[in-house]
Amino acid sequence: MSDASPQHESPSADRPDFDELTRDIADVPAVEVITTVAVHLMSAAAVNLGLAEDGDQHKDLDEARKLITALAGLVTAGATEIGSYHAAPLRDGLKSLQLAFREESVIPDAPGEGPGEKFTGPVHG
Repeated sequence: MSDASPQHESPSADRPDFDELTRDIADVPAVEVITTVAVHLMSAAAVNLGLAEDGDQHKDLDEARKLITALAGLVTAGATEIGSYHAAPLRDGLKSLQLAFREESVIPDAPGEGPGEKFTGPVHG
């Protein structure tokens, strides 16, 4: 005879304790969450621009455009919240990615039409 009620098991190594994870993220300052997300977007965009090791295998400019645009929105909106100390390097990284995108494009976008430029304005070298 089987018990119809589900057994409540304690979290194991293969199943995370979501209550513990929720408490952990609550302790992380917003500036750290924002910068971490920005770094992930930057890394993914760089890979899709072909800037990583074995870059040509992963090159996808359409994906890079989406990631750079999302990064531009985050950096632009979050800059006032995280302050210049944290925002400046993110802006520099964003500009580098935008310029790299322009270099990799066979048909360059018009000034102000590149990825993220609706948030940042035209990017010049």
